Amino acid sequence: MRKYLFVLCFLAACKEQPRVAEQPKFPEQLEWIDLSHTFDSTTLYWPNNTKPFMHTTDAAGFTDKGYYYSSYSICTPEHGGTHLDAPIHFASGKLTADKIPLTSLTGNAIVVDVSQKALANRDYLVSVEDWQQWEKENGRIPDGSIVLIRTGYGQFYPNREKYFGSAKVGPEALTELHFPGIDPTAADWLVKERKVKAVGLDTPSLDYGQSTDFRTHQVLMGNNVPGFENLAALDKLPAKNIYVVALPMKIGGGSGGPLRIIAAKR
Repeated sequence: MRKYLFVLCFLAACKEQPRVAEQPKFPEQLEWIDLSHTFDSTTLYWPNNTKPFMHTTDAAGFTDKGYYYSSYSICTPEHGGTHLDAPIHFASGKLTADKIPLTSLTGNAIVVDVSQKALANRDYLVSVEDWQQWEKENGRIPDGSIVLIRTGYGQFYPNREKYFGSAKVGPEALTELHFPGIDPTAADWLVKERKVKAVGLDTPSLDYGQSTDFRTHQVLMGNNVPGFENLAALDKLPAKNIYVVALPMKIGGGSGGPLRIIAAKR
């Protein structure tokens, strides 16, 4: 009898123990990736913004009291370099840059890689089928996600001709722009079917270069979904399990602003 009791106790001890939930990582334990281009003399702006980023020296050097002191002034349009598109940018009465809730600028994110198609076609429009193909490989896009789109054009920044499709600046350049963007139907699907809270990509605009009505902007902004443009380093991120922090300059009443956006692999 003792023998049988010993066997039963042994088998019970061999049962799989309950798994201990993985502890969440602290911010300093995460690997953070900077998705922002530096603002400097090479910063690219929409062709009708002909003035470059200006960074002027107000003071730089040692004072008469022996300590070093520097201070600079900057001048920049809201929309240039890595930046935010606030909903008011293309939708009357919607959120300005300073009113966007932080919950719309931070959270879980995914990366949809369409670079193979986009690099083969400068006028490529990211489609609903691209979202659905991502879901076949990775599972359903969680509601409330931040969606980042890698077209591969980030590698061309800051070469204006390769990035925009034209080296020209000024109004005459607008008809010569060729770079990928999001099909308005695909933007509508993200808003209605997946309730995304922000969308970003590594091109100059959410709409493709040849757009004249900026319908994708209208769809996203009309639903108070902010956009992130001119992103960098999307090739360093996996398809999912990402956390994003996208904090723009808090410009009162702004339609956008310079953006520092970072992402962590979870």
